[in-house]
Amino acid sequence: MRGVAGGHKSRGMARILVVDDERANRVTLERILVREGWEVEHAADGRAGLERVRDEAAPPVDVVLTDLKMPGMSGLELLRAIKAVAPAVEVALMTAYGTVETAVEAMKEGAYDFITKPLRRHELVRTVRKALATRSLILENQRLRRQLEGGSAVIGSSPAMKALLDELDQVAPADASVMLTGESGTGKGLLARALHDRSPRRGRRLVTVNCAAIPEALLESELFGHEAEAFTGATRRREGRFDIARGGSLFLDEVTEMSPAIQVKLLRVLQEGEYERVGGVQTLKADVRVISATNRDIQEAIAAGHFREDLFYRLNVIQLRVPPLRERPEDIPLLAAHFLGRFAEKNRKELAGLSPAALEALGAYPWPGNVRELENAIERAVVLCRGDRVGLEDLPPGVRGSRGGRQVLSFPVGSPLKEVERRMIEETLRHCGGDKSLAANLLGITARTIYRREAEWAAEAERDSS
Repeated sequence: MRGVAGGHKSRGMARILVVDDERANRVTLERILVREGWEVEHAADGRAGLERVRDEAAPPVDVVLTDLKMPGMSGLELLRAIKAVAPAVEVALMTAYGTVETAVEAMKEGAYDFITKPLRRHELVRTVRKALATRSLILENQRLRRQLEGGSAVIGSSPAMKALLDELDQVAPADASVMLTGESGTGKGLLARALHDRSPRRGRRLVTVNCAAIPEALLESELFGHEAEAFTGATRRREGRFDIARGGSLFLDEVTEMSPAIQVKLLRVLQEGEYERVGGVQTLKADVRVISATNRDIQEAIAAGHFREDLFYRLNVIQLRVPPLRERPEDIPLLAAHFLGRFAEKNRKELAGLSPAALEALGAYPWPGNVRELENAIERAVVLCRGDRVGLEDLPPGVRGSRGGRQVLSFPVGSPLKEVERRMIEETLRHCGGDKSLAANLLGITARTIYRREAEWAAEAERDSS
């Protein structure tokens, strides 16, 4: 199905899909479009074209040029299907049987334009240029809407956050690898999104991989993909995150939790820009900007032999430290108001804000779980609030008692250590609303340890029930 013009790929190119049942027409259009600097793919029928648009593992299509009269699925039917699954993709129809009625119907269905055959080169190019400009505007509006909804809007007016955002604006246009460091819950994922959204790669995807949450045996396949029959259960080829993020950015969260074997493979990608899928022999080119994050002391991990020093230097071309919430207390009221507004709308409540006592308690609490813990606390408070304003009594006990009170667990002397560990992990997870990264930070362990313990407890329960 796919016929990408060879030798004409580069990052940031617009991608045009030509759908026509006549091969000669597809080849002619490809030649014209490639000369304009665009990437071109083609499909021989409407169903194949729709399958390509819906393929989330492949780079997104920007504009579809489709013939109107085709066997099976017509161009008008393809237009309706594309607008149902990918409304932002612009579609222009081509036909030698153009009528006013057909053109009006196509426009009503969401077509960008209607081009009659024989095609004139300048008319075709002008139509595609205008369609690409329209799509770019739509994507930018969607990005801004995500920001307003909390997608990548970084909130903070403290000196520490202003300095961080100044650095971020300076490095965003570059293509160098960036490592985000800082405690769990400080918002490193949000900073990765902001970095991507302010970069030249913002028109492509930001793909996130939590290296601690994926079992070690599956992480290689998750990152690089695998071929059919590469291992037991691999019934078909699967593209990895490097494939999916092509042209965009790849965010490796908790990167220090990677095994040594995966670290070696990642180092090769960063050094040579190449990789192979698991079980494959074809060498693929990597075209991503790598953003990584860790909440561990990376120098300590290197000294302990848990993380490769050469990989660190490749990932750490630019390092941005995200300050903990206790270092920017000026941002607590701003963040609290933001979360309150979001969760009040989500829970269909009209709230006037936080009481002075509640604000005082929020400011006095040390926030070991940082912004994520504050977010959880405000969501809980909004749900429990009975009045028109969140009060001290609505906050979690540990927060409202921050002048000295804390939640306490007690155990009889001689309790088995495994039982103590399990209760501590389960109660901390409950306190953190199930957030494993936050719970791990409070307990001084890694999120991978929590995932491993939960798997062990599930296996024990299964053995006990059998």
